[in-house]
Amino acid sequence: MTAIKELSVDILVIGSGAAGLAAAAAAARLGQNVLVADERQTPGGILPQCIHKGFGAGRYGMDMTGPEYLEQEFRKFADSGSGYLPETRIISIAPDRTALAVNTSGLTNITFRDCILATGCSERSVWSLPVSGTRPAGVYTAGEAQEMINLGHYDIGRRIFILGSGDIGQIMARRFVLLGKTVTGMAEIRDTLGGMKRNQEECIKAYGIPVILNSTVTEIHGFPDITGVTLHHLDTGTDSFIECDTLITALGLIPDKTLAEPLLGKNGYPEWIHFCGNSDYVHEIADSASAQGDKLGQLLGGKSL
Repeated sequence: MTAIKELSVDILVIGSGAAGLAAAAAAARLGQNVLVADERQTPGGILPQCIHKGFGAGRYGMDMTGPEYLEQEFRKFADSGSGYLPETRIISIAPDRTALAVNTSGLTNITFRDCILATGCSERSVWSLPVSGTRPAGVYTAGEAQEMINLGHYDIGRRIFILGSGDIGQIMARRFVLLGKTVTGMAEIRDTLGGMKRNQEECIKAYGIPVILNSTVTEIHGFPDITGVTLHHLDTGTDSFIECDTLITALGLIPDKTLAEPLLGKNGYPEWIHFCGNSDYVHEIADSASAQGDKLGQLLGGKSL
């Protein structure tokens, strides 16, 4: 049986998205021994799949795509001397300030002084709603669809219906139109469109996406593939059938604090657990997540060596 390896660092950062990279770089530049662990093979979190503009205006004074923004952030990270463990999952974090990591080389027990969770968010799916009907193929969250199309180059659907009007849903509505798909509509349970004004203008209005306010999906039809949804109109109390072969959901994000939950006591989390980026709260733009990472990294980097 392979022995568990041992590592010791000042700061363990879990997640290599915008916040994690910035926090690690800032702390390492101040002389801390920093290690970043990430489940993916390449760093950046969701940045590589965000091929649209909207990144870097506040941080670099330029309007960049996600990959362009990542290039700038990763250069800072690489120059800082931080350690990096790709394709590594942190299984657990223990009260004695150790984390158990696993990758293809086996198990590693990592001892640390401080731990930064930069694990991002999870997406709410349609199955979190009181929806009846079947569970067919062709139902994706907006983030799943974005990754499949932009990174995997999969061809998803012909007639698309979008539930929820969050930013990523609006961005994907535009992406589908640019790919020659038909977006039959976007349903929003509230009486106003969600998302940033920029996306409302550049994605919804510019591409003529039909928006149905005060409405939500209550039933999914078809099997093995989706054929349509029942849309309930809250303002009139009526239902209508929307034909589609793909349902995309943009229902909001949930900060991922899963690894730290066992450590939560009556007085909160231990003082050595820190949340950063979207695992702390949902940031509208990556620039804000990076700025928070900078600040936290500098704070922890100032601790005695």
